[in-house]
Amino acid sequence: MYKHIDMTWYPIDIKKKDLKFASVLVTQYGGPAGELGAALRYLNQSFYMPDEKGRKLLTDIGTEELGHVEMICMMYDALTKNATAEEMKEAGLAAHYAQHGREIFMQDANGVPFNVNNFGALGDCLADLSEDMAAEEKAREIIDEALKTAETKKREALLEAKEESLKTKNELEKETKERRAELQRYEKRVLAKEETVDKKAEALEKKDSKLNAKEA
Repeated sequence: MYKHIDMTWYPIDIKKKDLKFASVLVTQYGGPAGELGAALRYLNQSFYMPDEKGRKLLTDIGTEELGHVEMICMMYDALTKNATAEEMKEAGLAAHYAQHGREIFMQDANGVPFNVNNFGALGDCLADLSEDMAAEEKAREIIDEALKTAETKKREALLEAKEESLKTKNELEKETKERRAELQRYEKRVLAKEETVDKKAEALEKKDSKLNAKEA
């Protein structure tokens, strides 16, 4: 069960409009490696972890990703606040504005709608965890590219947005490293368990073979 708390993981206090930055940032919401996809991916995979610790770990991460979704939406709203149709057009958002107005939509920076075709759900927890870590790495690259886009404009106009974004990026990067370490530790435990099971199965097979040989 979920309960919404009226606060964000980190404060969002952007006061400067930056439509170019917003047009790139949107992919961190509805793109293939965005926060929405990450949240659904972790929550879906959590039900198929081999033990309770793994299930809780992925459920916690998925829940945290939902908080990131909220942050991205708040940032987009602040970056496009009071934008006119002409300003949206100049920023390359004419088609978006025609269909959605100023409201954020679940899509990537190219306007491709959000879909789940790139989700990993293979019934193999190790494969799923590997895909999760790859998606985290791609998400960090997207944030870096978004910040490069922001840096092409005058510093005075972007100072607050950039500082807030950099702060968020650094915090997310720290979380990602911690998350990757936890996932890697969990992956090692799963592998160790599988090796133990394989050894026990091999020992049982040898024991059965010896018994069958004696009976023969």
